[in-house]
Amino acid sequence: MAESILDAYKVTQEKKQEIDTSRKLKVGIIGTGWIADAHAVSYLKQPDVEIVAAADLVPGKAEAFFKKYNIAPRCYTSHTEMLENEHNLDAVSVCTYNATHAVCTIDALNKGINVLLEKPMCVTLNEAVEICRAEKKSGKVLSIGFQPRFDENMKMIKKIVQDGVLGEIYYIQTGGGRRRGIPTPFGTSFIQKETAGIGALGDIGCYSLDMVLNAIGYPKPLTVSGYKSDFFGKDPSYKHHDVFGVDDFAAAFVRLEGGIILDFRISWAMHADTPGDTIIFGKKGALRIPSTDCWNGSVGGAMTLYHDVSGLQTQTTIPVLHTNGDLFDKKVRSFCDAVKNGTPAPVPSSEILYNQAIIDGITRSAECGHEIEIEIPEI
Repeated sequence: MAESILDAYKVTQEKKQEIDTSRKLKVGIIGTGWIADAHAVSYLKQPDVEIVAAADLVPGKAEAFFKKYNIAPRCYTSHTEMLENEHNLDAVSVCTYNATHAVCTIDALNKGINVLLEKPMCVTLNEAVEICRAEKKSGKVLSIGFQPRFDENMKMIKKIVQDGVLGEIYYIQTGGGRRRGIPTPFGTSFIQKETAGIGALGDIGCYSLDMVLNAIGYPKPLTVSGYKSDFFGKDPSYKHHDVFGVDDFAAAFVRLEGGIILDFRISWAMHADTPGDTIIFGKKGALRIPSTDCWNGSVGGAMTLYHDVSGLQTQTTIPVLHTNGDLFDKKVRSFCDAVKNGTPAPVPSSEILYNQAIIDGITRSAECGHEIEIEIPEI
């Protein structure tokens, strides 16, 4: 019986995609910090894409950035200047600080330009709402940068849940993090309040939330009791303690529509190797998803499906699945296809709005010290 269940979750190989190169997408990149490298590299792999423009607040930074790729797009020192002067842009990647995700995305959508927005979507729920409203008004494609969705193991988690093997879901514990992993190899923009706005919550917490929320169909969050701390970042022994202004650990108890409870914790730094595996509890079974040492967009090992067979308690091991190709490339390609074909965004803002609502709720609950209701305005 276990073998037959396992057979149901075998992965078929993807067919090689045929790409129409008769029409090339003209793309701009807003922000040329380290994540822009991944976008540039991936766009340059696409045979139907041209990077024609870029913007960065630091004079000369965008020009220097593209020298290593032997291309010379038109460069600007503000995204507004780029959007005003580039009249043929099909799409932009927003790769700026968290705190400027909203304004750059809204301005691009208002100009009728499709947007691939890096994660986290933004900092606050209000910003997320305004982004979604601009998207709705524009009629353009807005996809959020959650490349882990394209990992075969992530797809498997959703398939198991959606197939009903676990039955009705009632409780989920999830999270992840690093024993030490405050991200400052390229400067301090990730840890300063004015640029990042949120810390571990936005950097890797949004991924952890998406892994389970996407699997269960993104039910609406109702209430949250949140906690956050900054003990490691503010410790005088940490070299950037004087500018650290965000969370390095967060936890929450979230109530979702459908009577589902979400027990969440995330960390950039802690005295442990993991805050625990992800476990999705259902009335017919449960799924354990091993944590990773450092969030990498996949799973930390073979998953275990716990279920009963003819009255016997049984468990089935779901082997780690191989994903053909680079996840980031899949993210970019899916966005380009949506733009060219007029199809829905591969990672829609309507879902990530709920992700952002939880992050915002955790932040507000932690700051006021009690549980709060999550109220999401109409888009």
